[in-house]
Amino acid sequence: MVQRTVVVASRVGLHARPAMLFTQAVAASGVPVTIARPGGEPVDAGSILFVMSLGVPHGEEVTLAADGDGAEAALDDLVALLATDLDAQDAPAAPGGGS
Repeated sequence: MVQRTVVVASRVGLHARPAMLFTQAVAASGVPVTIARPGGEPVDAGSILFVMSLGVPHGEEVTLAADGDGAEAALDDLVALLATDLDAQDAPAAPGGGS
């Protein structure tokens, strides 16, 4: 199991657009990933409902975990995404060209 810890940079935390972009990136990675708040139970990071239900605010650390082929690269990409303010106008678009 590979784990990474990252501080959520989005101004609104993992809500609405940031959660959508994050969960789409998880799905595009093809690797099962979990996300957890400090001291909390991990949830499926590919589920927008689970991710939003965590209520992660701006500036809080979360722990991502994944297992299997490509887990390290997938987590590196997801950490870079969460370390970006996904509400900024120049934020990355959703995978597949959507917004």
